[in-house]
Amino acid sequence: MAALMNGSFASPIASADYTALSPAEGGLLSRVYNGMSGLSVTVTLLLILVAYDQFKYVWNKGSIVGPSWKIPFIGPFLQSVNPKMDEYKAKWASGDLSCVSVFHKFVVMASSRDMARKVFNSPTFVKPCVVDVAIKLLRPTNWVFLDGKAHTDYRKGLNGLFTRQALEAYLPGQEEVYDRYFARTLEISEQGDKEKGVPFMPFFRELMCAVSCRTFVGHYLSENAVKKIADDYWMITAALELVNFPIILPFTKTWYGKKAADMVLDEFANCAAKSKARMAVGGDITCIMDAWVKSMIDSTKYNEKIAKGIAVDPEAKPATLVRDFSDFEISQTVFTFLFASQDATSSACTWLFQIMADRPEILDRVRAENLAARNGDKDVRFSMDLLENLPYTRAVVKELLRYRPPVIMVPYVVKKPFPVTDSYTAPKGSMIIPSCWPALHDPEVYPNPDSYDPERWISGDAESKSKNWLVFGTGPHYCLGQTYAQLNLIGMIGKASLCLDWSHKPTEKSEDIEVFATIFPQDHCPLVFTKRS
Repeated sequence: MAALMNGSFASPIASADYTALSPAEGGLLSRVYNGMSGLSVTVTLLLILVAYDQFKYVWNKGSIVGPSWKIPFIGPFLQSVNPKMDEYKAKWASGDLSCVSVFHKFVVMASSRDMARKVFNSPTFVKPCVVDVAIKLLRPTNWVFLDGKAHTDYRKGLNGLFTRQALEAYLPGQEEVYDRYFARTLEISEQGDKEKGVPFMPFFRELMCAVSCRTFVGHYLSENAVKKIADDYWMITAALELVNFPIILPFTKTWYGKKAADMVLDEFANCAAKSKARMAVGGDITCIMDAWVKSMIDSTKYNEKIAKGIAVDPEAKPATLVRDFSDFEISQTVFTFLFASQDATSSACTWLFQIMADRPEILDRVRAENLAARNGDKDVRFSMDLLENLPYTRAVVKELLRYRPPVIMVPYVVKKPFPVTDSYTAPKGSMIIPSCWPALHDPEVYPNPDSYDPERWISGDAESKSKNWLVFGTGPHYCLGQTYAQLNLIGMIGKASLCLDWSHKPTEKSEDIEVFATIFPQDHCPLVFTKRS
């Protein structure tokens, strides 16, 4: 009877002989869901992310030169960890604009002079960004991260630190450092291998750090502290490489760099406190920190008189009124001066000593000019009048900066979509990097650009090619210390030519370029110094 009913009138689900089916078991999506494992879900999500990463790269790339696809997520990270100069040159030669994508960062390279200048001169669309970790090392409140009017106003307060009068006040401290370190070159050479020479690049890094510290913070910093900063600054440079892991993890390059940066900031803050105490009682200006603190004191006194209604002679008004800055604010700013100068001047110093040794006829002319400018007395001390009247030595330095520019590119971040050309717009958040090397090695502007020829600045027309002279950048963020940097190198090589002889012990890597924030000879410049009688 039950079977008959099931066969004729009753619904199957009303029979005890049938198992009930849920709606979920009957749908396609549910069957797929039930058949998926954790591994398959992970693989599916990974494939979706890879596809998105590729799509985003191709979309951002648009019409400019670049790889047709990227290694998922990391891009050319492993290649970028150990950058090669030949690879940079190939990238610059590939087109006015080219691109890569590393991790989350899309990077546009602006290679030609005009493209580089457009980036430098477009503050509406871009701002200097250094690298992601820089904000953690230099601190978020640092003035270099200001933009627009805030940056312009802050910069105005620093301009007075690099006037001719100010630069003159820093010269005794600089020459004092050169006296001490040039004596050490003799000791190092005497103890080293006279056949193969001693790689002097690390020594030149310490030398230029000592000169910078003496210029920036005077004698408020002990010689031991200067040595510590010079030794540890290598870790800061490593942490600020163009491509680095974006998160600070213990015992990584960024972690060691952060510890070194904190140490420098603490030392400079202590120096600021000492400078304030000394300048408050009428101390003489001996360094940049003193000059800045003095301008704060003068501005405060002027503002107090105005607030009290006291008449002030217009000529007594400070050239630039500045507010009082805390010790740590001063420290942060002076740290940026060291950041801007340390690697660049170390590179220029190293190449300059190598090039002079390899071209003795040029060194002889530098020596003769410097001795004549001192009326035959090699012991005459630095002065602005002396350094500004060495035209051939100046040409030697300018040609060095063109031939081996210490800064080969400058990273910027795109603040909003940037129409770089009529056919390409750099996306917001991307990095765009104007390159200086191609403009400085343009054969149409500098004939035989790969030859070192100071004469192009004397009898040639190199001086008139200002649009290609991108050594110190251009636009609102051009280098504040460009005059200081050139005079420092002029003074250094001129003084060295009078008191030292040196020979280069070339290797097969002497002319090959190592890229580490700046550029150095790959063999680190093996030299032997002797005292010049």
